[in-house]
Amino acid sequence: MEQINQSIAQFLLHIGIDKENINWSLQILLIICIALLSYITTKLFRYIIIPAVQKITSRTKARWDDYLFNEKMMISFCRLIPPLVWYILLPLVFSKLPLLLEFLQKACEIYLVVCMLLLISAFLNSLYEISNEHETLRNRPLKGIYQMIKLIAFGIGFIVIISIITDSNATSILAGLGASAAVLMLIFKDSLLGLVAGVQLSANDMLRPGDWITMPKYGADGDVIEVSLTTVKVRNFDKTITTIPPYVLVSDSFQNWRGMRDTGGRRIKRSINIDLNTIRFCTEEEKKRLVEKGWIKDNTETEELTNLSAFTSYLQEYLVHHPHTHKELMIMVRQLQPTSEGLPLEIYCFTDTTVWMEYENIQNGIFNHLLAVLPQFGLRAFQRPAGKDINNSVIPPLQR
Repeated sequence: MEQINQSIAQFLLHIGIDKENINWSLQILLIICIALLSYITTKLFRYIIIPAVQKITSRTKARWDDYLFNEKMMISFCRLIPPLVWYILLPLVFSKLPLLLEFLQKACEIYLVVCMLLLISAFLNSLYEISNEHETLRNRPLKGIYQMIKLIAFGIGFIVIISIITDSNATSILAGLGASAAVLMLIFKDSLLGLVAGVQLSANDMLRPGDWITMPKYGADGDVIEVSLTTVKVRNFDKTITTIPPYVLVSDSFQNWRGMRDTGGRRIKRSINIDLNTIRFCTEEEKKRLVEKGWIKDNTETEELTNLSAFTSYLQEYLVHHPHTHKELMIMVRQLQPTSEGLPLEIYCFTDTTVWMEYENIQNGIFNHLLAVLPQFGLRAFQRPAGKDINNSVIPPLQR
């Protein structure tokens, strides 16, 4: 090191620098050289090495290396070069100023720690992108886990920076923090609960991004768009966003409609009330007419057939042969307990689609047909009389 300084000092004397200013001139020249070296090294890495690495990764069949050596990742690696160069070469400049050298080296160490944290953050972001491309991992709520790893890394980095500033051992700082663990747990309560909840949600496959969930207690009824460390974002069907803490999804109950989507059928469970006064036995002429139309089978001639049982049989066959009912799932028409509103006749079946609009159209078509064909069986849907119905009714005159 002394030989290098002497050689540079002789060069400065040779170009006409006075001996009185030789020390300052030497330091300024060395600082300029270090700055140029760090700048040139960074640019070489940025414009030669990075494109070469990306060119190699683009030729491979694997996709993970494209994410691992992406632009943000390599730029984060570039940030490590200047503090390393300065830290190594600063003793050449400030060897005779130990206090200033110590201060500048600490600054370089702190800058290096910050750059390392940024590199770790970019690496975790790349891992998250890789997991989103994987068929098995893309539907797992891994974002919260990556965020927790970032939080731990930044916490360790903060402790290392404190140890650099105070010239103390990082383990002693950690021991001091152990005494205030209760305070730290109170501060990071939501993050810790979110981490545990995220692991439970992922391990038990309770929730995935894209799932339709319903949680009336928190006003959530829509698709999960993000599962992070502290929040679960749900886009409701009215396009509002509801945020729910992850640990609430573990401690409270919620309804996940993923099973319905995976099955490929959405349930229709709706009933109409039949007016009890219209239920009666079918006449022979009515039986013959229904058989000729193919609405009932010709095996009921010896049985006492009611118009309600004929309608139920017709409706069962109608649903079985409907082009948009799911044939592998239950199809049933059943009677419920009669009430003062009439006899509920329930349709229980599944559509062959889970798309909301298509489902509603199929359901509407079934019940439109049901209501339209009801009078053909001599039945009538129960309906409470309104004002117009009362006005149209015949009211006998008062007897005097």
